[in-house]
Amino acid sequence: MAAPSSKQVLRFFCQFGAFILTRFGFWNCFTMLMLFAERADVKRKPDIPIPYLYFDMGVSVLCASFMSFGVKRRWFALGAALQLAISSYASHVGEQVHYTDWLKVRMYSRALAVIGGFLVLASGAGELYRQKHRTRSLQSTGQVFIGVYLICMVYSLQHSKEDRMAYLNHIPGGEMALMLLVLLFGTLALAFLSGYYVQLASQILAVVLPFVLLFIDGNMGYWHNSCHVEFWNQLKLMGHHVGIFGAVLILATDA
Repeated sequence: MAAPSSKQVLRFFCQFGAFILTRFGFWNCFTMLMLFAERADVKRKPDIPIPYLYFDMGVSVLCASFMSFGVKRRWFALGAALQLAISSYASHVGEQVHYTDWLKVRMYSRALAVIGGFLVLASGAGELYRQKHRTRSLQSTGQVFIGVYLICMVYSLQHSKEDRMAYLNHIPGGEMALMLLVLLFGTLALAFLSGYYVQLASQILAVVLPFVLLFIDGNMGYWHNSCHVEFWNQLKLMGHHVGIFGAVLILATDA
């Protein structure tokens, strides 16, 4: 049996990235429901008022369902981006739940990056049999959003004690290694923001993100017990990172 060609391998990873991103809405809604059920036990409010919350989740599941079946994927990816943007904005301005500043940066920067991923998908990237040309303006906007997310990561690693300790506890080399990581994220951010070497930057980020997801985000004891991040909120944030991983896989393999 012949080994798969490099083109087939790239196509597989591209489709895998699209598979992850199109199903992001299901996991996001599930973790939100579990989070708000967790809060109900201690009489804490959800991020969005209840009547609007169910409508928001319904739109999210609807978009995820149509994207998963490949029905008008570009349009529903655009709808998913709009839904997540409105949801994040409503959560921020509603102020029903108080979050610390460093946690706000983590939450909203990741949401912005996932919105960027949906815009990349809406541009036509990641399609197996592309019948229409890609909308480069949408893809460029999505790349900028991912770049802003990386800038926020750089900011957090420099100014957030919680984020710094999460990395220092797991990477050898101490402060020097952390500064190199800051330099790496900053360089990748410049690539996404400028539009140059985006494919190479995406390939590097696609290698780095699984380690961040596994060793940093996956340290539930640290985030939940030491930083007091709600258990299901941390799982929700991990889901955001998985969605971002799916987006960068598409950018890394669909030239």
